[in-house]
Amino acid sequence: MSDAHIPEKPALEGLETKWDEAWNAQGTYLFDRARAAQAGRDGVFSIDTPPPTASGSLHIGHVFSFTHTDLKVRFERMRGKTVFYPMGWDDNGLPTERRVQNYYGVRCDPSLPYEADFTPPFEGGDNKSSRAADQVPVSRRNFIELCEKLTVEDEKQFEALFRQLGLSVDWTQTYRTISDDTIRTSQLAFLRNLERGEAYQDLAPTMWDIDFRTAVAQAELEDREQQASFHTIDFPFADGSGAITIETTRPELLPACVAIVTHPDGPHKHLIGTKVRSPFFGADIEIHGHHLAQPDKGTGAAMVCTFGDVTDIVWWRELRTADGRHLPNMTTIGLDGRFLPKAPAIIENAEAIEWYAAEMAGKTVFSARKALVEKLQETGDMTAVGKPFSHAVKFFEKGDRPLEIVSTRQWYIRNGARDEQLRDKLIALGQQMSWHPDFMRVRYENWTNGLTGDWLVSRQRFFGVPIPIWYGLDENGERDYARVLTPDLASLPVDPSTDVPPGYTAEQRGVPGGFDGENDIFDTWATSSLTPQLAGGWERDPELWDLVAPFDVRPQGQDIIRTWLFSTMLRSALEDDRAPWTDAAISGFIVDPDRKKMSKSKGNVVTPADILSQHGSDAVRYWAASSRLGTDAAFDPQNPTQIKIGRRLAIKVLNAAKFVLSFPVPDGAEVTHALDASMLAALHGVVREATKAYENYDHARALELTESFFWTFCDDYLELVKERAYNQTDAGQASAALALRLALSALLRLLAPVLSFATEEAWSWFNDGSVHTSAWPVAPDEEWGDPAVLEVVGEALIGVRRAKTEAKVSQKAEVARAVIAGPADSLALIKLAEGDLQAVGRIAAIEYEDADTLAVTAIELAPQED
Repeated sequence: MSDAHIPEKPALEGLETKWDEAWNAQGTYLFDRARAAQAGRDGVFSIDTPPPTASGSLHIGHVFSFTHTDLKVRFERMRGKTVFYPMGWDDNGLPTERRVQNYYGVRCDPSLPYEADFTPPFEGGDNKSSRAADQVPVSRRNFIELCEKLTVEDEKQFEALFRQLGLSVDWTQTYRTISDDTIRTSQLAFLRNLERGEAYQDLAPTMWDIDFRTAVAQAELEDREQQASFHTIDFPFADGSGAITIETTRPELLPACVAIVTHPDGPHKHLIGTKVRSPFFGADIEIHGHHLAQPDKGTGAAMVCTFGDVTDIVWWRELRTADGRHLPNMTTIGLDGRFLPKAPAIIENAEAIEWYAAEMAGKTVFSARKALVEKLQETGDMTAVGKPFSHAVKFFEKGDRPLEIVSTRQWYIRNGARDEQLRDKLIALGQQMSWHPDFMRVRYENWTNGLTGDWLVSRQRFFGVPIPIWYGLDENGERDYARVLTPDLASLPVDPSTDVPPGYTAEQRGVPGGFDGENDIFDTWATSSLTPQLAGGWERDPELWDLVAPFDVRPQGQDIIRTWLFSTMLRSALEDDRAPWTDAAISGFIVDPDRKKMSKSKGNVVTPADILSQHGSDAVRYWAASSRLGTDAAFDPQNPTQIKIGRRLAIKVLNAAKFVLSFPVPDGAEVTHALDASMLAALHGVVREATKAYENYDHARALELTESFFWTFCDDYLELVKERAYNQTDAGQASAALALRLALSALLRLLAPVLSFATEEAWSWFNDGSVHTSAWPVAPDEEWGDPAVLEVVGEALIGVRRAKTEAKVSQKAEVARAVIAGPADSLALIKLAEGDLQAVGRIAAIEYEDADTLAVTAIELAPQED
């Protein structure tokens, strides 16, 4: 390359646009399928990329974790691997629906007809209309069209930001979790689960979000502290001999109380098997013993209500009445979170039934609790209400109100919760993988061992992958859940709400003896659990699938080990009897200056667009690369110190490259000078260690090593040899110029994964092609020199500088004589580069003295000209 390519004043500004356009035009990051096919699976490096949720804007955590992935990807590409680096977009799911509701001011009402020319109330008004009462109801089809429209726009913004960040993604390899190909893949995988008996349907207690009106899986739960009070209630014995007292935080569930439970060895063990009546409501209920009852909590006895919490579900499933029957399921709360209009059948008191209909039916949990507490205080059955206290309550992770437990019919996939053999297989597959950092494996194992139920995969929502199932209808037009109808696989994708099952006609929909389509959709994780299959062409492109699967790495955040990582492992284990990847790379959290995790719910999220524009992408990449996998990183947008350090490094790379390239390298040049060989030997050590670090997913260590050497190279070596490199008459000029050029080439490649734009710019000044497709530097088998020469001479240079500073003279001041004391072996090394040290220090003569430690003990300044 000609020096004409080097700008007069190198700058970072504009490099993102310049090089993104160049990489796109040149196809720098495209997956070379022909090359991959020739090399085989061992020559490919494939990434199961996290698909960001298309529901607003990316946050700084995305920049953090995606940069970690890109560092490894760029390293493997330079090492000669054919990289398969796709990008997915997670379009469907509750976050998207909520964003659409707020953005357009609408809500879905499936009972409404489709409006071809529907115009939403407004557009672009996030959070203007967060209350359902303020939103305009629209048909399901209209709602889905708005979801499609908004997610496409979000994805364009996401791609633009990721390009600005410099992710080396192949943008021709993208997928959406709501496309036809995705729906086909998701439905096919489920139907295979169903065929093998791994998927099933069940009517069972379900964690239910009353705002989203949908079931929620165990992996989506989170505990939040809520205020509550213990209410003391007396349950009279059926024989009139007295009463047993219980304390409860949910007195409103008294109408659904089906048993009292106490510990078999607790204070009430003598009462097990006796009967009591529910106060006011008059239901006959039995006292049972169970090991989960806590004898030291409250009065040692508790209500079993259907359902107040997850322990109620366990008791309901495991306890039996005296005649061996299951406990009854007395549902009181509807899917809208309000009490049902009819009192449970267990209630026998006619007055209570009438009161329930008048005072509890149709009310929220809070209002119904208030009414019942007042009634029980009036009847004397509630003897005390304790002081408020704080306790953990189950929430849907994206919800705003506590979950209720209602009995609903849902689809499940077996996950090992009740299958010890499957659970053991999932644990074994996790142990066969490499985890970075390794302790993240424990989180996976703890989750797997702690599962309490199978994976609930159906959702009562709208924008998602339809569950490909129909049901036969009986002679009364009711669903016969034992007659599940499935599609021909060749017909996928299907939508049961509009398509017809094999053997039926459209006219038979909804009529006795006909069929009815499943209205539910899959949980978004049920589709995202198939990201390897979606990206890798499973059952769509067998050749591609064989080239990329199992994938080399799953990069992701630690918070979704229980959801995305586990569910993907499960689907792969069920389908292919193997782990979907060989490695898992787990990033830490981004925390605010107070060390609190950044999240939208806390309002402390930082969006990265302004940060990237203000400081430059390389600076932000440097900040991300400085943190090891699994380690949380604090980010303060008001004082982004690490980003500023990264920007300084990127600018220095450009300036150092321009300076090095100013020294011509003569034809036939060789490295002959001891200092030059020493510098290269030290560099080769960095190459070896940085390579090992990248191989072990320790990008922070690789950066630390490279950056440290780079500053030594600039501050010490460049200063020491620049006079010799300038002097065309010096016999050592060719050696210095060649060593500088070799070092620059290696350093740019070592820094390329982190400073992707600055290194590409500098590389273009003296090379054809991209630095990102050049070969990763390799240290020679035989070392060229002794690294100690540069180290010791650099230490002596620091001593000279310090002496001048203490003498309060310029570093350019001439020195008539300098005295360097030190061990004999150190002094011998300095003598090998004495000329360079004299030149940079402007020293006329150096004298040496023996000493235990190296130091510049004296300098004599040359006479200063007037």
